[in-house]
Amino acid sequence: MTTWRIGTTVMHKVLEAEVTVPLTAALRTDDTALLKRYPWPAPEFSRADGTFVISVHGLLVDTGTRRILVDTCVGNARPSVPFLSMLDSAWLQDLAALGYPPESIDTVVCTHLHFDHVGWNTRLVDGKWVPTFPRARHLVTRVEWEHWADEADAGLRDTMQPLLDRGLVDFVETDHRVCDGVRLEAAPGHTPGQVAVVVESGAERAVITGDLVHHPVQFIEPDVPSLADTDAALAAATRRAFVERYADTGTLIVGTHFPAPTAGFLQRGGDGTVRFVADGRRG
Repeated sequence: MTTWRIGTTVMHKVLEAEVTVPLTAALRTDDTALLKRYPWPAPEFSRADGTFVISVHGLLVDTGTRRILVDTCVGNARPSVPFLSMLDSAWLQDLAALGYPPESIDTVVCTHLHFDHVGWNTRLVDGKWVPTFPRARHLVTRVEWEHWADEADAGLRDTMQPLLDRGLVDFVETDHRVCDGVRLEAAPGHTPGQVAVVVESGAERAVITGDLVHHPVQFIEPDVPSLADTDAALAAATRRAFVERYADTGTLIVGTHFPAPTAGFLQRGGDGTVRFVADGRRG
């Protein structure tokens, strides 16, 4: 677990799993030398054999008055992709050990509805899927839900229907203000209604990326899509706009799938080329 402070707001990374994958298992490219062209601050981002580490984690944002969980990972006992299937992790216990038992969570933000971002929305109790965070409002953007509403996938039914049955879901706009200092920002392309999450306190700001990138190289080469991007051109445009908005602003960029160091800054060199510089001070 890694912790950052954004002004008076505290953000915790709660790790569920890390998986080493080849480049082509995450990004839609035949350029196997892509990762070798850029100097990264940690071997996890670019290994000599062309693989890198994908992290699956949730991010707990504690403003002092609100406890907001951004994305809920894969969850236990769920069939999914082979390397994340039928997990039996201590993720929920780790969250509680930080001081955040499930009943204390006020809000769950689903950046989008892919399986590895909504899994712990529910948990299996006596053979039945029940809400994991029974007191939380679960925020899903309206456009995202409309995209998936007719989805027949059993995993999505298991992670969302118990919440709908209990009236725990709020369908919101992509620019929704969650509370003072926390707001959503549209990040379409990976899915139609995906959002990033902006956290601001005092003079400091952080942005949780969602899946607008799976690897920092996509900030430098935004036309390289992720395998699961539903609209590759729109996703590339979103990445370009993100870099223009946040490069050289001192904004802490927190990657939803980045292994440690999970956060860093977008900085431009003298030639205008952008780099992702890891925030080694805070993990």
